[in-house]
Amino acid sequence: MLASLGGALEFYDFIIFAFLAPVIGKLFFSAALPDWVRQLQTFGIFAAGYLARPLGGIVMAHFGDTRGRKRMFLLSVLLMALPTLAIGILPTYRSIGIAAPLLLLAMRVMQGIAIGGEAPGAWVFVAEHARPERVGFAVGMLTSGLSSGILLGSLVATGMSLAFGQAQIANGLWRLPFLAGGVFGFIAMLLRRWLEETPVFEEMRRRALVSRKLPLQTVLRSHRREMVASALGTWMLTATIVVLILMTPSLLQSMFRLAPAQVQLANLAGTAALCLSTLAVAAATDRFGIRRVAVVLLPLLVIATYALYIGAERLPSALLPLYTLAGLGAGSAVFAPLIMVRAFPSPVRFTGVSFSYNISYAFFGAVTPVLVFWLAHLNPLNPAHYIAVVTVLSVPAILKAPITNISYREAAFDGDTACIEYSGVPRSPVRLGASSPGVGKREDGMA
Repeated sequence: MLASLGGALEFYDFIIFAFLAPVIGKLFFSAALPDWVRQLQTFGIFAAGYLARPLGGIVMAHFGDTRGRKRMFLLSVLLMALPTLAIGILPTYRSIGIAAPLLLLAMRVMQGIAIGGEAPGAWVFVAEHARPERVGFAVGMLTSGLSSGILLGSLVATGMSLAFGQAQIANGLWRLPFLAGGVFGFIAMLLRRWLEETPVFEEMRRRALVSRKLPLQTVLRSHRREMVASALGTWMLTATIVVLILMTPSLLQSMFRLAPAQVQLANLAGTAALCLSTLAVAAATDRFGIRRVAVVLLPLLVIATYALYIGAERLPSALLPLYTLAGLGAGSAVFAPLIMVRAFPSPVRFTGVSFSYNISYAFFGAVTPVLVFWLAHLNPLNPAHYIAVVTVLSVPAILKAPITNISYREAAFDGDTACIEYSGVPRSPVRLGASSPGVGKREDGMA
């Protein structure tokens, strides 16, 4: 659970910033500007953080593969806590003029750099700490913790809207969620100091297998198939979380004229179901394999999404159970990290996961909201169509993704027959069987 605290802060900040965007726009930009211009600039600053993700991911992953997972794990949560806390104490446009939005932009870029290494680093960290037969459970526990940040942010946003008026929030209460998030991040950093370096990295260091080459160069040259599979999996994760969990509440209110309180309550139930589902789904993959579980859950995601949108139009009284069912299907998002941590060999695992995840998330995270909002105005079912299409496109990634063991021996040997030369020291290929010491069962996805 300590590993999930920083990632939970990422999603918490996402919800809080989006909820407070109207207030932030009025406070950090000139009152002479039209409201829509201030809102556009506010979301532009918010998007800048996501554009900085790939840069942060590449740099932090490089040092994670060469200097250690734990060091970057501590740095990422610190870089998230500092700007989050700083946003809570920034002076507004009325006090310092144009410097206010520039400082806000700098804080968002710093957050984006930290976020680029946080979730990938957390997935790699817990996967390499887990026993080979418990990797799914470990990744699921972490992803469930990340999702809890969405739930926490939604609870805080809903509580503030119910307890206070917009004038009270604008007069200073808007600062409290950011201050709380910053304190939360510092606590997470202090607690993470008690974590130990992963056994896989320690074994790599002992065997002198830590990469002396640029890890990104190795990933781009030798692991393109793994990158494509990881990018497609991340696209499905993005569509599931951004569309189903984050955008759907606004879409249901605007398209079907549903009451905000009804939609918020249903969304909270769906988010809670997502937290439970990611853990249950990932744990099931330890027993049945990723592909067998995916064959069951991916159709559930598509069917439940259509049921939610059709039900919102024809049977709004059933919105809460329908959103809960959709949240259970949204547990499919956990397939992305499960694929990624198993796709890349240990010496470049952090870089491979981080680069694939951040590049895909930066692109699809920027395109998805605009595209889905436009599609929704053409046809109310188009958001469900979008999730269905992305899910279908992700099937090849799930069924054909390279899957390797995560174990101590894999620090030296990758796959059934491998010759790791990342340290520049050639080693003889060794055949590894299921009975080899320290190697868990190799998953073919159907066993």
